[in-house]
Order: sequence, then structure tokens, then C-alpha cells
Amino acid sequence: MQYLDHVFGYPIPLFLKNIVIACIAILLGIIIKFILSKTFILLSRWWDSILIKSTIKHLKRPVAVFIPLLLLNFSLDLMAMPLKVRIPIEKALEIALTITFSLILIRLINVLEDFFYLKYDLNKENNLKERKIRTQLQFVRKFIVSLIIIVTAAIILLSFESMRKIGAGLLTGVGIGGIIIGFAAQKSLGNLLAGFQIAFTQPIRIDDVLIVEGEWGRVEEITLTYVVVSIWDQRRLILPITYFIEKPFQNWTRVSADLLGTVFLYMDYTIPIEPLRQELTKLLTSNPLWDKRVNVVQVTDTNKDGSIEIRFLMSASNSSRAFDLRCNVREAMITFIQNNYPESLPKTRLEHKDKFAGL
Repeated sequence: MQYLDHVFGYPIPLFLKNIVIACIAILLGIIIKFILSKTFILLSRWWDSILIKSTIKHLKRPVAVFIPLLLLNFSLDLMAMPLKVRIPIEKALEIALTITFSLILIRLINVLEDFFYLKYDLNKENNLKERKIRTQLQFVRKFIVSLIIIVTAAIILLSFESMRKIGAGLLTGVGIGGIIIGFAAQKSLGNLLAGFQIAFTQPIRIDDVLIVEGEWGRVEEITLTYVVVSIWDQRRLILPITYFIEKPFQNWTRVSADLLGTVFLYMDYTIPIEPLRQELTKLLTSNPLWDKRVNVVQVTDTNKDGSIEIRFLMSASNSSRAFDLRCNVREAMITFIQNNYPESLPKTRLEHKDKFAGL
């Protein structure tokens, strides 16, 4: 057994000295982590900042692992051990530090995301700018996180000698392999490029209201390859991201969240129009869903079946409020006509000719 140094005249085994050094390094790392943690907690009490609170939330655990591992890695220079033991330990620590550091980078992105999400709050009445920024942030975050994971995996794999030899051998077939991979990844690259196009030209944004595939819904999530649309009845419509580049769809909040709502009623020719205008004004004035911009009643068509088409036009600050307002107005106007002008409800007229009338 190898010995190094003495304590009280007794020799210390080499492996025991290494264990003591490792324990001291880990303990020192835990103390440093504890001091940093308490410092940030005190700062969060004195200074109400989302950055400090988010840093504590996202970085507390990975930093608690990274600092002791880093000091343990530094302490290897103070240890004496055979190469056959040192090399595997160094390799394991190198891989652990790489993974932990990549996790810290990802969590830092989450901290920045929390900051921008608080700054650009979607709960505002007119949130066009917020939806624009959030769409770009969400796509960029997912792209950078994917890139960090890929680079981390590459660094770990290339740290093994055998992997480097395999990579060098594969370089001879890179020409044919590149062509094959190009064809195989064509659709994936198309999705990625479509994602960049959507993130920065923004035909759709997070929380946009769409009519797509005959469904009404809001954009809930935009990933690197697909878009999730939350349908009004709580279903989820999943569409490839290229869909929004290649096919037409309706975006009700592309420029503004403000919308016009319409209600069509089909009445008999005997219905008076002016009382309907007065009743609509009365209904809208007392309804908090109306944004006080548009209030119009028009006869927009006449039908062969003996009825006229009356359009009630109103406005609201967003699509959800516009839908509810239309339903309220439709119900109230039908009730008003039933109570005041029941004879003007749609009728089916039959013309009867008496064949004996000329006799």
C-alpha cells in the first residue's frame, strides 16, 4: 500500500488522502453555493426584481451541482493517483461539468424568458406588440436550446478517442453521405426555415385568433416543426409549421385585436327599421362588451321568398368579446321583435287562384 505524509507519526494511505482532498473540495463548493444562495435570497427581499427571483428559481439546483464539481475537478491536481485511475475520473468529471454547464446555459435562457414575458404581458387589452415579441422569443429560445443540446452531445462524444476515429473514417464518405442526408432532411430543414420565416415575418403570432381548417381558435404554441391552435371547445389542432407558409387562412388579429361583429336577421317586408336602430343603440349602450366604435343597422338584401336581410353591425375590442356581443344582440333583437312586431316575423306566402273566379 502506498503512503504519503504522516499524521502524529502515523503514515496516511494515499487513497485516504485523496478522499479527504475530494471531500474538502466538495464541502467548499457547498459552502460557496450556500453563500451565493443566501445572498440572492436577501437581494430578493430588498429588491423586488423578476431577474433575481427567476435566477433563484431556475439556477439554484444546477449551480448547486456545478460549483462542487468544478472545485473537485481543480482538486485533482493535488491528488496523487495512477494514470489508469486518474484518466477515467477526469473524463467523468469533464462530462458531468459539460452537462451541468449546458443546463446552466438553458436555465439562463429561462431567466431571460421570464423577464421578457413579464415586460411583454399578453393580458393587455391591445397586445399586438407583446404577441409579436413573444412569438420571436419562443422560437429563438427553442432554437438556441436545441443548439446547446446538440453541441453538448457533440462535445461529449468527441471527447472519446474511439468516436474521433469513427468520425475520421466517416469523412471519406462525406460526399455521398451529405447528399443522402440532404434528401432525408429536406422536410426538416424546410420546417426549420419556415419557423424562422414565421418568427420574423409573423403571419401568425402567439395568441393570434385564426380561422384555420374551418375551426376558430387561438395560437397556443409555435415550435420548430409545428403549431398548436387551441380551438374554442378546448380541442387542440396540430398543424405543420409549413402549413402557414403554403396555405391560406384567416388571421383576425393580424393588425389589431379590434373586430367588427355582424348579426343577420331575416324579417318580413312590414318590419319598421327605425325602431330597430333605436333598440340596437339602447342594447349596445348598456352592454360592457361594446367598445363604442361602430353601431349600424342596414337592410343589405331582399330575398325571393318574401323576406329582407337586416344587418346589425357592432364592434368589440377582441374576437371573444365580439362573439359574445353578437350572441347577446341576436337574442335581444329577436325578443324585441317577438314582443313588439310579431306580425313582421318571416312569413311564407301562398298565392291561391280560384279556377271558378272567371265564371
